[in-house]
Amino acid sequence: MQITQSTQLFSRAQQSIPGGVNSPVRAFKSVKMNPLFIKSAQGSKLFDVDGNEYIDYVGSWGPMILGHAHTEVVRKLEETLRKGTSFGAPTEGEIELAEIVCGAVPSVEMLRLVNSGSEASMAALRVARGYTGRDKIIKFEGCYHGSVDPLLVQAGSGAMTLGIPDSPGVPAAFVELTLQAKFNDLASVIKLADENSGEIAAVILEPVAGNMGMIPPEHGFLQGLRDLCDREGILLIFDEVMSGFRVDYGGAQNIFGIIPDMSIFGKVIGGGLPVGAYGGRQDIMLQVAPAGPVYQAGTLSGNPLAVAAGLTTLGILKEENPYPELGQKTAWLSGEFESAAESAGVALQTQAMGSMFGLFFSAEPVKNYEQALKTDTEQFTRFFRSMLKQGIYLAPSAFESLFVSTAHSEEDLERTATAFPKALRGE
Repeated sequence: MQITQSTQLFSRAQQSIPGGVNSPVRAFKSVKMNPLFIKSAQGSKLFDVDGNEYIDYVGSWGPMILGHAHTEVVRKLEETLRKGTSFGAPTEGEIELAEIVCGAVPSVEMLRLVNSGSEASMAALRVARGYTGRDKIIKFEGCYHGSVDPLLVQAGSGAMTLGIPDSPGVPAAFVELTLQAKFNDLASVIKLADENSGEIAAVILEPVAGNMGMIPPEHGFLQGLRDLCDREGILLIFDEVMSGFRVDYGGAQNIFGIIPDMSIFGKVIGGGLPVGAYGGRQDIMLQVAPAGPVYQAGTLSGNPLAVAAGLTTLGILKEENPYPELGQKTAWLSGEFESAAESAGVALQTQAMGSMFGLFFSAEPVKNYEQALKTDTEQFTRFFRSMLKQGIYLAPSAFESLFVSTAHSEEDLERTATAFPKALRGE
């Protein structure tokens, strides 16, 4: 595999961009190689600047559920682009997108569009604090909610990939209001709630953790959180930036039947363009300005291009309902991986939900952040590099989720499975 041009571009990028990339995981640091620079993408494939072709299981970190450059999404974007890129004024499309999300997701009665998942997390916490009059937040070790100061504490894949637990520049006063619980450990949450009774505004988590690898909630965990929050007057916030419209049209909350007070979205709802959103019960969302006193604003919020791509993507998902087939593809691929690992005598866990899945080089299932850190990341590095040489593009981190799209063909899946035995040997 020739990557001369990517190597040259990375060297050039480091002269003007910190670390040569605009998001740390793209640097390929944890897999001990230079990043690939992508020239184009189509369907299930990525094409780099050196002319190499890859079957893509990153999907721009989740948004590309229909594959890259989907014909209808591109057509709608071209049509919208001719009308203008941003107006700084309301559009009908914003209403339509909010109506679709409210109609699809059980917990959402009102929705506010923003520009990223990070921005949505930040705003949701502000609203929760304004609504409850409390300051403290409970988050979970390994759950990532964007590059937001109060939430950059044991914040999942970003910090895990770089091998750092926190980020310099986050004031100690911010961290003091962020309490850490263990994912899938209800007792740890109850203990924090008891020790800080009447002070906790919200519990925030990914209902399906996707930023310490892919880790589903254990039976009863989400219901236990719901019951605790009800007893203590705490708002329950589901971060469905990754799982929303990905694991199910109604998100993970629809699968588990647990209704949070607020939800956060991104990725799929923008069809691959920058977007974020937060929503929830009407009485909570009416706290947001100009309806209420909690201020939040954004110059490009509700950008017509992101809205157009999102409307088209969600429309296709609703009409075609690809979720059963996506789940079958993912389950088949996971099964092939497990069979190959067993034959090779390699300890491997595949964990999946819908079209999200993860691979852990571990003898036991991974249920939380602590266990994720104990997995064999050196073996993952060898495995990743071998898969890449064979034309399979996986996330360049042992702590990121992988994604199957509607564009992945049977041939793509079989080719991926065929590459796996060699990658297990690190060849």
